[in-house]
Amino acid sequence: MIAVIDYDAGNLKSVEKALVSIDEQVVVSRNHEEILYADKVILPGVGAFGDAMGKLKEYGLVDTIHEVVDRQKPFLGICLGLQLLFERSDESDGVSGLGILPGEILRIPDAPGIKIPHIGWNSLDIAPDARLFTGLTANPYVYFVHSYYLKAADESIVAATTEYGGTLIHASVQKDNIYACQFHPEKSGSVGLQILKNFAAL
Repeated sequence: MIAVIDYDAGNLKSVEKALVSIDEQVVVSRNHEEILYADKVILPGVGAFGDAMGKLKEYGLVDTIHEVVDRQKPFLGICLGLQLLFERSDESDGVSGLGILPGEILRIPDAPGIKIPHIGWNSLDIAPDARLFTGLTANPYVYFVHSYYLKAADESIVAATTEYGGTLIHASVQKDNIYACQFHPEKSGSVGLQILKNFAAL
């Protein structure tokens, strides 16, 4: 069973629907015991970094997430869920993230002809042995919606990158039982469903 953490984030239903479509048993929950009982856990997210951290604290989910990670359960952060795993974000000065992985979230720089937020399909440059991308062709296209991007402190955890307006974006990370994507697999067609299948098969 896969638990999708409910902290009033925007894309819970689309993540749940995508998982159901690949025949996974899903529970959407903010209950500590229910989340810890699951085999795998997903932290989705659309919204502002500071507001999201506030909700995670309000619902007592910060300790739950740390316990899931400590128990070595496969954990997947999606979009804002990726950003929250890191230490800080330009979007919300003075707000600490979960700090599970080292790095920071930066605003995509303005550049001629570049629209922010970045909305649309970009191809990925995938690192060797990136487990979420097993079975995919080289440079698959996935769907992004974001104004801020990850700069990981430890580049060895970067599982995929993309480029937008000349900025190199760390689009996915993998470390031990922790996986995360800046893009939306649940909105990335057959490629995204394969990524979710790969996570479910871990």
